[in-house]
Amino acid sequence: MNDWITIAIPKGRILEESVEMFGNIGIDCRELLSDSRKLIFENSEQRMRYMIVRATDVPTYVEYGSADLGIVGKDTLMEQCKDVYEPLDLKFGYCRMMVAEPADLAKADDPSCWSHIRVATKYPHVTEKYFAAKGVQVEIIKLYGSIELAPLVGLSDRIVDLVSTGETMRQNGLVEVETIAEITTRLIVNRASLKTKNDRISHIIQALERLLQSHPAR
Repeated sequence: MNDWITIAIPKGRILEESVEMFGNIGIDCRELLSDSRKLIFENSEQRMRYMIVRATDVPTYVEYGSADLGIVGKDTLMEQCKDVYEPLDLKFGYCRMMVAEPADLAKADDPSCWSHIRVATKYPHVTEKYFAAKGVQVEIIKLYGSIELAPLVGLSDRIVDLVSTGETMRQNGLVEVETIAEITTRLIVNRASLKTKNDRISHIIQALERLLQSHPAR
């Protein structure tokens, strides 16, 4: 099975978009949307294998070669800094990585005057790097969910989190202060696989490139 291509894909919205995208270039992986509890799906006719994994684990499976390709958000790649090849921005799953704070604090706050702040986030590496570049000392509190809660209970003054519509932040009395990065979903490739399976992987990358060019506003 050395000529098979294995792709790691996370559950949720990215999975649905990925299945549609691959279908548009002739790769049939609709079985991934079934109610099955399987974690590995195979299409022997197309010599493709699909692994359903946590989004945060996708870069690890690709870096170590358990998967040849992966579909993952740019936020995860920024945070983990894995040694993978990132050939394509797939142009879906758009959101923004933001610094936010309570609206009452923001009324009189000037980010250019920050010297030492406490920030709650799922992204400690990105957060530390961002504020270090601005010369701001930052105390980071790592959380895994409901980041918006932290300022409401006094755990932190500010947060760094992903924002799509911003509705959750607004309902919790937070406002966006600064944009760290614009985030979309990316295709990543294991570096060894790119050499040993170059023809097949290059074909997939080129087909996706043509698809993106013909549908620039996915």
